[in-house]
Amino acid sequence: MTKYTKKIITGPESAGFTMNYYHDEKMEKIFNALKQPKNLDDLQLSESFVSGLILKIISSYGTVKTSTINELTGIHWDILENVLSKMEKSGFCTPVSGGFLFSSVEYTITKKGREKVKGIIEDNPYIGIAPVPYEEYYQIMKIQLKHRYPLQIPSEVVEKTFHHVVGVDYAKEALIESCIIGKGIFVYGPPGTGKTFIISTMPDLLPPLVMPKYIEFGGKIIQLYDPDFHKMCEEQPNDPRWVKIHAPFVLTGSELSLNKLETNYDPNKGVYETSPMIKANGGILLIDDLGRQRDDHELILNRLIVPMENKKDMIYVRGIPVILHTHFIPAFSTNLDTSIMDEAHLRRAPLHVFLKNPAVEEVTEVFRRNLEDLQENYQPEILGRFMKVYQPKKDGGEGLQPSFAHARDVAQICQAVRINMKKDIIDMEVLEAALDKHVLVVLQRLNIDLAQISHKTRSFRLKSDDLEKTQEALELYGALNICQENSSVIVDVDESTSPVELSGYLNDQGIKVEKIELIAESGKELRRTLLN
Repeated sequence: MTKYTKKIITGPESAGFTMNYYHDEKMEKIFNALKQPKNLDDLQLSESFVSGLILKIISSYGTVKTSTINELTGIHWDILENVLSKMEKSGFCTPVSGGFLFSSVEYTITKKGREKVKGIIEDNPYIGIAPVPYEEYYQIMKIQLKHRYPLQIPSEVVEKTFHHVVGVDYAKEALIESCIIGKGIFVYGPPGTGKTFIISTMPDLLPPLVMPKYIEFGGKIIQLYDPDFHKMCEEQPNDPRWVKIHAPFVLTGSELSLNKLETNYDPNKGVYETSPMIKANGGILLIDDLGRQRDDHELILNRLIVPMENKKDMIYVRGIPVILHTHFIPAFSTNLDTSIMDEAHLRRAPLHVFLKNPAVEEVTEVFRRNLEDLQENYQPEILGRFMKVYQPKKDGGEGLQPSFAHARDVAQICQAVRINMKKDIIDMEVLEAALDKHVLVVLQRLNIDLAQISHKTRSFRLKSDDLEKTQEALELYGALNICQENSSVIVDVDESTSPVELSGYLNDQGIKVEKIELIAESGKELRRTLLN
């Protein structure tokens, strides 16, 4: 039986349930099926492909041990011995040293072999682990992904996943439900509220899966495994061509382009490098900072619709269409509001989270945790001083806008200042110096609004049950300009403010909002948003 290594809970019953979540009966059957092939028929690769791969390795090394060939290709000793024996008889390579054991034999390429390998490399320069045939990949993936949802996520998995997440219980619920049913999620709100961070926890709620490192189709190689996004589990299949991974988290941001959503051929490596959609199979694909991409974000969203809907994408290998699995949960985050996505796109991400600005206590707790993660010693009173920065002026604070990003950045700046001051502990002097060096803290203290400077503002027309109280609340909110127009209030705010955020804030102040209408947006074509 497979040795289970990912244990996170105590207690016999719950421990068994959680272990089964990471390695269930279906996974065990797949492990039993993925035995290392011992002959070419089971390997399901042509003898010419295998001998070509081996010859390229010998040519690359000059002289190489069979143990190195075995390690590089993942091909069983029986197959290597059989194929190398035929290659030797054909005059493509010859043994030059070695003992009684086949694993110690060294091979070198012959003149005939060098001539042969030139044509092989021109057609396919790939050198590496032997690929899995496409049909086997497709069927094994189909077995794993069928009935993957709805999930029954153990409470202990949920607890461990969100162990380092402060507050935002409403957001955690939405993320859990997204993972249970495998449906997309849209997370939006002001900068610094932890959108990217909290979405990055989602893969920990999902079970692992088995995937091939490379697949072969028509003699060409398609790369699936990417160590930047795929983290290996401790227990692994017997066949080294396959890998068991934790559910992947593929993050793309403002650098995302339409071209990067395609699978492209790398002639130097001799492989088709798969797109983020294919790499995210079985996990989460996050499109971060939606609306900040160089290519039109609507074109990017349109490109995603079919892979999101059908859970498959089509690539072309030598002009032949090949279907690959894209069974990911789409996640989108933005500082803009929901109007950036139309109804067709929102249907693919029906769950949503509006992340509000955090409470002062939550920001202070994140500041403390960051100091401890940095292994910094600090005087306890600095936490109270940090909290004062964000407490309302009427309570004796500075009234700055609380932000999780501030908490992280100020903690890191504190470390730099302490080291620069040659102190052993972060004290009040260090904290004050760090606050004076944080650009956004300083700008807020000077009442300088970056959105106003760059003219990135939005204008809303609000109707409420109490216009005077609405104006007062908007002044406390930090609105740029406020005026009355008949039975409405016109307010200018920075571009990251959504109507949902504004409505939620006013409702928290006891003000009933009848309607919010977006009437102007500087620097952009106006898309009217009504919230009734």
